[in-house]
Amino acid sequence: MNDKPPVSPAPAMETSTPVASQSYRYCNLDHSQSDSTALAEEVALAIAYNGISQAVMLVTPTDLEDFIVGFSLGSGIIEDSADIYDLQLSGTGAAHYAQVTIANRAFWNLKQQRRQLAGTSGCGLCGVEAVEQALPNLKVLPGAPLPAAQWLDGLRDRISQFQPLGQHCGAVHAALFMNAQGELLLGREDIGRHNALDKLIGALIRQQVPVAGGVAIVTSRCSLELIQKVLRAGIQTLVSLSSPTGLAVQWARQHNLNLIHLPQKSAPRVYSPAMEKQA
Repeated sequence: MNDKPPVSPAPAMETSTPVASQSYRYCNLDHSQSDSTALAEEVALAIAYNGISQAVMLVTPTDLEDFIVGFSLGSGIIEDSADIYDLQLSGTGAAHYAQVTIANRAFWNLKQQRRQLAGTSGCGLCGVEAVEQALPNLKVLPGAPLPAAQWLDGLRDRISQFQPLGQHCGAVHAALFMNAQGELLLGREDIGRHNALDKLIGALIRQQVPVAGGVAIVTSRCSLELIQKVLRAGIQTLVSLSSPTGLAVQWARQHNLNLIHLPQKSAPRVYSPAMEKQA
């Protein structure tokens, strides 16, 4: 077996840094010195399904189509991308709008949820009206082998080419996908960690990338809503560069999801499902 990590292909459809950031001037406390730096932009995106307002999310203004598709699936609004019939974006500046037409079946389920979501970049469950909505019944995955150890060698360094906005100005999270051969295929960035994952899932769907045997990678902490999103997307392995929460580990074990934490200075830590019987 090859001991070297797989060579990653060049990232496709990179984030456009001029669109997602602008330069702002700043000075020190006594105003004796000033300079400028690039800062990540965020906009309010209002999402309506079949004409009914559903969510207002703060997002990085790139890859919005990917975000809408991934958000719709990852939030349980649709069960399949075929449930989205049309998607229209509009707006400028800090205010953007998405009009999404979905199947009657999906719209009926959405109305039954009675969920009016006013989201921020830091929370994935704002607006949920009942604990049952926060802890839904999701399908248990069939299980998949853990990724080969060499796939994770030097991963922190290799993913930087998929983080152009983060490298340019910081302040954003990233989500990436590694295929069944251990190759990094694509990545998405956003001020919100769950938004970045939604964008990645949407990109996988829209580009028809097979997820079997693949790995999702998030640069942020791994909490429950990220687990739920990858479960709904059918991704069977999730690698987090920051620690998972206890509830995230519990859900990963219950749903047969491979959950791996990749610490900065120590070996990968497999939390599930391999460790379940030993915990």
